[in-house]
Amino acid sequence: MTTATLTRGAARTAPGYGFRSAAQMEWLKLRSVRSTTWTGLVFGAAMIGLAILALGHEHWASMSAADRASFDPVEQGFAGLAIGQLAFGVLGALVITSEFSSGMIRATLAAVPNRPLLLAAKAAVTGAVTLVIGEVFAFGAFAVGEAVLRSPAPHATLGQPGVLRAVLMAGAYPALVALIAVGLGAAIRHTAGAISAVVGILFVLPLILLPLGTSIQNSVGQFMPMLIAENSLTAVRPVAHSLAPGAGLAVLGGYAVIALAAGGWALAHRDA
Repeated sequence: MTTATLTRGAARTAPGYGFRSAAQMEWLKLRSVRSTTWTGLVFGAAMIGLAILALGHEHWASMSAADRASFDPVEQGFAGLAIGQLAFGVLGALVITSEFSSGMIRATLAAVPNRPLLLAAKAAVTGAVTLVIGEVFAFGAFAVGEAVLRSPAPHATLGQPGVLRAVLMAGAYPALVALIAVGLGAAIRHTAGAISAVVGILFVLPLILLPLGTSIQNSVGQFMPMLIAENSLTAVRPVAHSLAPGAGLAVLGGYAVIALAAGGWALAHRDA
């Protein structure tokens, strides 16, 4: 314990990198590993591919009146987001857990002794990269989906109310999931454990609410990330018992802040 304490004390006195240098280092690491490229490809394939499948096989003529009234070409065009959010969640976890598993975290902390600053740099780079990729493929999925949707089914344009907001949220939502995963990865420090936590938050928690009754589902379920995303991506008819898109975005941002704060605390108070 004495040796570890002296080591951490010495690290605090070392100048290390500033935020800009730390962010440049994290950007170099992120773009040099294969997982980043593969994650981006999986995300893009899910967004574009499922947009084609979802809207390319719509049969407007055979739809009932109720189905036509609730038909939302924007929301259905983002069917690939269910897979895409998981891809970015995995990437966010790997950003930090891979360094713990390989032992590289010791070299990283030697260069950046300020651990909260290090996590901030990782989060900033991860958030920026996933946001750019997310928005590019969100607009791509929207354009492709509208192109394959056959008339007389109604098409959507970015100028219609709620459409641009839905497309922007389709890119921002998975980026926030990635930031939540970064925080969980810093706290858990184990790749499988961090990814399992992400899967639990996204997919398992909504399932746990199913046997608890409608009132609990409606009151608690609106704060679940999946339902927040579903309502934010809907441009025609809001989902019942859900938060408004702006409030949902604020809640997701709050989740990311809480996860990163927990991860920063664990990173600062535990040995590497």
